[in-house]
Amino acid sequence: MNVIHKPASRQSRQAHQHWERGVAQSRKGQWGEALRAFEAALKIAPKDDVYLVNAAKAALESDRIAQALDYSVRALARNPASEVALFIRVAALQRMQNHAETLAYLQSVPEARRNNREYWSALGCALQNTGKQQEAITAFMEALTIQMDDAITHYRMGISFYEMQLKEEASECFRTGLILGLGANALHVHGMLAYAERENCRWVQAAEEEANMRSMVDALDDTARVMTAPFAHVTLTDDPLHQLKACRLMSNNFADIKPVVRRERVRHGERIRVGYVSADFHQHATSVLMAEVFEHHDRSRFEVFLYSHGPDDKTPMRQRIEAAAEHFVELAGASDQDIAQRIAHDQLDLLIDLKGYTAQNRMGVFARRPAPVQATYLGFPGTTGSTFIDYIIGDPVVTPLAHEAHFSEKIAQLPVCYQPNDRQRPRPQPMDRKAAGLPEDALVLCGFNQAYKISPEVLDVWCGFLRDIPNAVLWLLDWHGQARPHLEEELSVRGVDLARIRWAPRLGLADHINRTQLADIFIDAWPCNAHTTASDALWAGLPVVTFMGQTFASRVAGSLLNAVGLSELATESLAAYRAKVLALAADPAERARIRAQLAEARDQAPLFDSARYTADLEQLLERMVVRRDHGARATHLAAIDARPA
Repeated sequence: MNVIHKPASRQSRQAHQHWERGVAQSRKGQWGEALRAFEAALKIAPKDDVYLVNAAKAALESDRIAQALDYSVRALARNPASEVALFIRVAALQRMQNHAETLAYLQSVPEARRNNREYWSALGCALQNTGKQQEAITAFMEALTIQMDDAITHYRMGISFYEMQLKEEASECFRTGLILGLGANALHVHGMLAYAERENCRWVQAAEEEANMRSMVDALDDTARVMTAPFAHVTLTDDPLHQLKACRLMSNNFADIKPVVRRERVRHGERIRVGYVSADFHQHATSVLMAEVFEHHDRSRFEVFLYSHGPDDKTPMRQRIEAAAEHFVELAGASDQDIAQRIAHDQLDLLIDLKGYTAQNRMGVFARRPAPVQATYLGFPGTTGSTFIDYIIGDPVVTPLAHEAHFSEKIAQLPVCYQPNDRQRPRPQPMDRKAAGLPEDALVLCGFNQAYKISPEVLDVWCGFLRDIPNAVLWLLDWHGQARPHLEEELSVRGVDLARIRWAPRLGLADHINRTQLADIFIDAWPCNAHTTASDALWAGLPVVTFMGQTFASRVAGSLLNAVGLSELATESLAAYRAKVLALAADPAERARIRAQLAEARDQAPLFDSARYTADLEQLLERMVVRRDHGARATHLAAIDARPA
């Protein structure tokens, strides 16, 4: 999408001079100045399609997405054959994450204008972003028939395979893209490939890619601006400072974004205005955890805004979330700039990101500083590495103040546990082992972590349990079909009779909780623990044994155990982890005691007390805002008024 350097028709000398000035500024990368010059030309010649295309390009580069879209549409009206205007329009819609409109527009393009790689690649992305993965792969293949060595198309096709749970095919696409050369995107794709191979349980290939992503991060200066795959770094590695650097490199990409203009609000006893930003206000794990928090917010003290930039799936959960919010603001399809401006207009006191570096995040909104205090919470188990997020909300276990060097944000601690829970979730109902394919007389060790959390080291320890406990079986989650044969091969290599392995299919929440209670011990993985899976296990009454490390992701299960009064099941060494599992395996009376305690915990423990949790969260949010009210900078906020779990 290069700027066009020749006017399409004779214009007044003054308009032409403005245009020439805009071209000169664009060559210097001064896109804001270029846009002003092109707009000056358009005031004189508003129908000139060349001026319109140049203005569209400058607006896009200046992050003025709505203007870019408007100018490109006007240019296409004047010259429907303009490929430059077409792809500026597509780019603007993509930046707004208005995927359905992007797809509809591309599908309306006449057949005669579809004979280039750019069209098929853009169509593939639009299909991908609207969940039509098989059709997206077909479009990407069309792009590759025109240019087989296009690295980015191979990568994008890998994303569609990945979303279809075809992780091996995804890995090969990622690998092909890397071989062809992905430039500044290479580090990101090495992370994606490492993660996909871990999900495949192809550990040799995964280890190679993990080493690549670690060494590439180590080689970069802290100020470098590159795409990384932060979720892979925080879940696959156990080095918190490495994780911080990987996230900082990602955050650096937002360094040049200018804050939106906002009018500071001076509170005089009015309610605190708090906003939550997410794409997950529907049937999603985040909403399942947060629903009761939204419902319990004290409306006499807090005015709550939910900013939704994700889909409306029309489920009861979506309706529940909308009903719980005083202000539910639908922003799907809006650009980062427009979302930030809307938030700034609402004059919040505090804005909370529920996504972090997870899919469909809008970190670009927070980079624009639409609120005076900004925090990250719940969605991402680690630091953002950014300068524009003031606080990370944690607790004394997942974010101890001794770990402050691991975070770019100031640590804000809830008194017991950072993770909210929904007491309205289904309670376990009677079920027999036969219905779940489990032997009645075995000791069932439950390892319901997703496959990417199972490393060779984890499996070595778990296989050791099978050797030490003759009547034990290992119950694993059959998360996606491609991982299972690789795991079974690894189990066989370790001398395990596959008759001692049981596989659990994916089920709905109620059925999952019912079957989970049938196990004897939940054995956790590391360095990324079970998170929501662990709270589900505790809710089901199943003892959880975990091994805590130094990273946020490796300490979540320990925090959950502390919040139900079972911190003794959170160990800090592999030797202690092994010893605790073996001791529980040999002590049915102790397991029964823990089960009874967990049954009472559903109604009594802080982990499942949503009203208490919300009050604790509100106290913490108020402390953040009051500091701002007094003109003080963000600082670490240690847990206060902590009551015994």
